[in-house]
Amino acid sequence: VQLVESGGDSVQAGGSLRLSCASSGSIYDTMCMGWFRQAPGKEREGVAAIDSDGMTSYVDSVKGRFTISKDNAKNTLDLHMSSLKPEDTAIYYCAASPYTTAKFREADFGDWGQGTQVTVSS
Repeated sequence: VQLVESGGDSVQAGGSLRLSCASSGSIYDTMCMGWFRQAPGKEREGVAAIDSDGMTSYVDSVKGRFTISKDNAKNTLDLHMSSLKPEDTAIYYCAASPYTTAKFREADFGDWGQGTQVTVSS
């Protein structure tokens, strides 16, 4: 499937953003979908993931601030981000995996979007 992210923007610290990922195909049977991010000079890291049963996982640094959700009817994956910090600045990617247990294992994700830039200023 093709994945297209949107919603990236420049915001001040403490602000909120909602990222959205539109899939060209049905995500109903997708075992796991996730959001990853890559900050300048750093490796890409998993941020949040949701499996086919709706179980969610978050990296510790975003717990309580970010919420991942999906709409099977609209074939979209969202990431609601609040209390944003400068360290959240990165390119955010959505990805899809055929494995329920993929969580943040990049090698298990075969479909990736092109990314959307999030910049948080202090």
